[in-house]
Amino acid sequence: MRARELTEPFPFVTTDDDAIDAARMLADQSLPALLVLDTDGQPHAIVPGSQLIRQLLPAYITEDPALAAVAGERHDGDLTEHLTGLTVAEWAPRRLYPPPVVGPDALPMEVAALMTRTHSPLVAVIERDATHVRLLGSVTAARLMQHFLTAAQ
Repeated sequence: MRARELTEPFPFVTTDDDAIDAARMLADQSLPALLVLDTDGQPHAIVPGSQLIRQLLPAYITEDPALAAVAGERHDGDLTEHLTGLTVAEWAPRRLYPPPVVGPDALPMEVAALMTRTHSPLVAVIERDATHVRLLGSVTAARLMQHFLTAAQ
């Protein structure tokens, strides 16, 4: 089995897309992460949902989670307000979340090692030729686990 056989289509956004629309897609489709492509259609970032939520929280809450109880629920609706007018690239900068990618011939164990090392719930599968990089799809943690469970039988 190779990465190409484990690859599935995965919804994506581009760096130029509206951050609030990307947040809605993540929520509406119950995605574990956002796959972000650049304007050329190449993987730009893969950002776990937990890290996107972290970008919403005030720094004082992430530094001292006990303060979340003090803040209560009264500010929950305000957390996404600062996304208005931002692009996905501004919300989830690449330098923080470089995309884990493999080629179509990668073994499942290689995909798993990259996934665990990068703490990413998905890995992009790309095909390169002399001048282009093409996204074939993604291998999700769920698909990889399914493969390992099936292989054990």
